[in-house]
Amino acid sequence: MKILTVTGYKPMEMGIFKENDPRVTFVKAAIEKRIISFIENEGLEWVIVTGQMGVELWTAEIVLDLKETYDINIAMFPPFENQESRWPDPLKEKYQELTFVVDFYKPLYEGDYKGPYQFRAKNMWLIEKSDACLLLMDEEFPGSTKYFYDVAKKADGYEIFTITPTDLEDIVEELRMQDPDYWE
Repeated sequence: MKILTVTGYKPMEMGIFKENDPRVTFVKAAIEKRIISFIENEGLEWVIVTGQMGVELWTAEIVLDLKETYDINIAMFPPFENQESRWPDPLKEKYQELTFVVDFYKPLYEGDYKGPYQFRAKNMWLIEKSDACLLLMDEEFPGSTKYFYDVAKKADGYEIFTITPTDLEDIVEELRMQDPDYWE
């Protein structure tokens, strides 16, 4: 596997309303663990995201940090220009900074949002351009990730990897156990 699409929940779908919410640390740790595994065991070279807030922006940050240790690249393909225009200012700033530092950035459609067809085309394009996907998603409550997931399930030979609520609980426990106070 050379190219992996990563997507998942937006922060509000997880009840996260501030970037410094401690749960972000756990989500990022789970994503990082899986990406490192794909790099080391599958030869992963590229991670692609659309740059939507939440899982995708966190993934871009993670991959940029991993570049210090691994030969890995991150590409951002938003469905249209200015996708961040209605976001809160801190997230707009983060998004705009990331567009300058990722290895590749190109909106799929020129101009602003025109219609839902852009999101459908984005999902198809991501699946065509990647070997597999990693989704942070609970199948019982898929949220906005459902649209990508439904298309991915229909794609022939396309691998779908998930990070589930149980995986997140495991990461929380792993990180707790790394704290020396845990054992006292």
